[in-house]
Amino acid sequence: MKILHLSDIHMGGGFAHGKIDPETGLNTRFQDFVKSLTRAIDRALSEPVDLVLFGGDAFPDATPAPYIQQAFAAQFYRLVAANIPLVLLVGNHDRHSQGQGGASLSIYRSLGVPGTTVGDAIETHTINTRSGAIQIITLPWIDRSTLLTREIAENLSILEVNQLLLDRLQPRLEGEIRKLNPDLPTIVLAHLMADNATLGAEKFLAVGKGFTIPLSFLTRSCFDYVALGHVHRHQNLNKTNDPAVVYPGSIERVDFSEEKEDKGYVMVTIEPTQQPASKSFETTWEFCPLPVRTFRTIKIDVSKSEQPQQDILAAIDKVEIADVVVRLIYQLSPDRVELISIAALHEALSTAHHYTIQAELISQLSQPRLPELGCSVGDPMVALSTYLDNRPDLHDIATAMIAAANELLSGDNLGVGSNRVLLDSESSLDAIDVSPSVERSSPLDNSALDKSAPKQTKPNNTGQLTLL
Repeated sequence: MKILHLSDIHMGGGFAHGKIDPETGLNTRFQDFVKSLTRAIDRALSEPVDLVLFGGDAFPDATPAPYIQQAFAAQFYRLVAANIPLVLLVGNHDRHSQGQGGASLSIYRSLGVPGTTVGDAIETHTINTRSGAIQIITLPWIDRSTLLTREIAENLSILEVNQLLLDRLQPRLEGEIRKLNPDLPTIVLAHLMADNATLGAEKFLAVGKGFTIPLSFLTRSCFDYVALGHVHRHQNLNKTNDPAVVYPGSIERVDFSEEKEDKGYVMVTIEPTQQPASKSFETTWEFCPLPVRTFRTIKIDVSKSEQPQQDILAAIDKVEIADVVVRLIYQLSPDRVELISIAALHEALSTAHHYTIQAELISQLSQPRLPELGCSVGDPMVALSTYLDNRPDLHDIATAMIAAANELLSGDNLGVGSNRVLLDSESSLDAIDVSPSVERSSPLDNSALDKSAPKQTKPNNTGQLTLL
């Protein structure tokens, strides 16, 4: 049995790194996302596969524009025409009002789309494929309102609420396991943050909005494969592959935090084992990269250069930027600002698909802030997360520090504090950047040259960027 596993499409996201296509009137990054999804579905049809599993987060939010919904549905409807079953799992971005207002994917159940199963609850689905039946346990994104009531969680700390959630989840999952047919292969399809996952765009942990699930919940001998969604970086969390616990990652780069990550999907094969005394089924899988658009950061310190303009242009010339999303960051001292021609930088970057220019002024007056923080930060959680991201020596206690800070500053819909919106697990530095910058999609638009004033950063007397 062949299965295609993909996740985190985020159709309609990433517009900030694109431009308007004059022929279609659509954002070019939207077109990139459609192309990546199309290639994945092309593979499903050409194999052909027996089943497609989608691990959640179809759109950036639960209310996408009609043309975005249409583009998403058009690709998956190709599977319906080919009689390939599909399971659509609900992710955190697919839920409306933290689960109280339904999910964007629920419409596929209401419409009765043939061969399409919507996973918006913890339950087991038996799917009939051309190669036989298979069991899929769906575990959609869980927030506190899913398993708890306000009264139960009242006066509990964040960590205590998370433990209570796990205590409630475990018997629910165990109940589904006990109903399994041992003669059929079993897959868990889950949208979650596993406790040992390596984060991609999820630099800021979702301690305040979700919770992490121990890997031991997923590494059960009765599972033949665990198909995950939520984390954008592809990885297998169980190196023994018994079972494989796999994040396929997102199908496109959302921002610069994913600059160096491969994007793609996973092809899974489940066959009856050749050793009847062991497990009934044997699973193999392969990550299949997609040819997505390149993101590239060009960063240079010209604070001590006698010819900063030439050095910056030389740094740009060293890399391929044609049709690339580029971020230029240069650091210079205040006395050399007049040596920089912003117009020349725009001209040098004009062949890029899209670009931003960030100037960081380095003075000798005091120690600097982290450049990621910009000139000022209004959210202390952003400041703390950025600080911890730059302090590898505090890695072991980072999660506990964020949890404690969230507990002090926030609450959620359970009444454990205010209803302040906390950091989402898929936020990134690009999403929260408050620093001044110049942003362009080529061709050059000279109307915004006046936005290119360098931002002020406060370095120490060594010129190295450290936190106050």
